Amino acid sequence: MKDLLSRIIRKEIVKGSSYFEEIHEQKAGNERLVMELNTGYHTPSEVRTSLEQITGETIDSSVTVSLPFYTDFGKHISFGKNIFINQNVTFVDLGGIYLEDEVLIGPGARLLTVNHLVDPVKRRGIIVDSIQIKKNAWIGANATVLPGVTIGKNVIVAADATVTKDVPDNVIVAGTPAKITKEIVFH
Repeated sequence: MKDLLSRIIRKEIVKGSSYFEEIHEQKAGNERLVMELNTGYHTPSEVRTSLEQITGETIDSSVTVSLPFYTDFGKHISFGKNIFINQNVTFVDLGGIYLEDEVLIGPGARLLTVNHLVDPVKRRGIIVDSIQIKKNAWIGANATVLPGVTIGKNVIVAADATVTKDVPDNVIVAGTPAKITKEIVFH
């Protein structure tokens, strides 16, 4: 699974190739696991066990994910420690989503690593790029983070913001597209 990521993560344009067959096959396997995760009540430990099946990675016991949680691909998510993800969060993770320690993600947030092309003739193709959320960042409710974005350490992404480019450490961003509104000062 990680091999597919290593082959497409270079901001490569993926067109109607054998990649699509492989992507859809792996996505279909993940859909079953995500549906099982989001059906009924599960203890925090059961949620982490399900996430380990979905991601193929060990999930630290300090990670909390409120359900429902959505991911289309699953195998390209990396969780640090002491992460909290609120309900109704969506990860479109084909391009890779990397969460460092202490990350908070608000309800309804969307992290999208895939985009379609602007040219109408090529629109059925996709371009993928990873998202990196650095230590102690907080992604607010209903915020959207687009492909190729790195959110710096201690950043706050305001509710409903759309982040289209990298955000430096220790700032607050808001709006669409998100812009720096304030520096975070430590006392």
